[in-house]
Amino acid sequence: TGVLGQAKLNGIPVIAYDRLLMDTDAVSYYATFDNKAVGTLIGKYIVEKKELEKASRLGKTYTIEFFMGSPDDNNAVFLYSGLMEELKPYLENGTLICKSGLTAFEDTCILRWSQETAKERCEWYLNTYYQEEPLDIACSAFDGFAYGILDACMENGYEKETLPMITGQDAEMAAVKNIADGYQSMTIYKDTRLLASKCVTMVQAVLENAEPEINDMTTYNNRVMTVPSYLCVPVTVDKDNYEEVLIKGGYYTKEQLFQ
Repeated sequence: TGVLGQAKLNGIPVIAYDRLLMDTDAVSYYATFDNKAVGTLIGKYIVEKKELEKASRLGKTYTIEFFMGSPDDNNAVFLYSGLMEELKPYLENGTLICKSGLTAFEDTCILRWSQETAKERCEWYLNTYYQEEPLDIACSAFDGFAYGILDACMENGYEKETLPMITGQDAEMAAVKNIADGYQSMTIYKDTRLLASKCVTMVQAVLENAEPEINDMTTYNNRVMTVPSYLCVPVTVDKDNYEEVLIKGGYYTKEQLFQ
């Protein structure tokens, strides 16, 4: 924040890229993905694929455990917020059952997005709460967590056909391969080319003394100010659309995924 303060004193605009700069009034603009929407999309996927509205009416239940992002990453907090707006009604009415009781962000966050910690946590859940009945949904905020969850499940006797629904984020190549092969249910795709392009146009506008394109003026408060932002749109990817979105979209080639 000291360096940012110097920039402000010298009239230098500062654009935050992907991660919001916290605790400073010296940030002019923010370019990112809509991180709350990432959580919303994961939540909606669970609601739709598990038909939770119908399950609520029929009294059917599903078990769920949460693997949320790093507590030092502001994006993770927004993801959790969007996710819980979708899932909270089903947790409250008993359609979703979290046997560990750990649903708060501070109880489910995983420091530095550690795959190893996610695996250890999943092993603990399975050994402590799911000896008698299976885990139905592993609600993961990151593809790296999904790998750890998958390893823990396979080592605890799950087979491909009996794996829980495993969610993710980032559309990493390994995750897309797992989705194609039936080991991971979905991921959230954030086209980094789009984010880079939007940031370039933002910089260009600043250089030309014009107003950058902004589509959010309310969401991203860094504890000092609400930062004018441009939010790119994330996309849900699963086995039904990964070829259309990722291969035809030019993000990966078929050879990269299936060589």
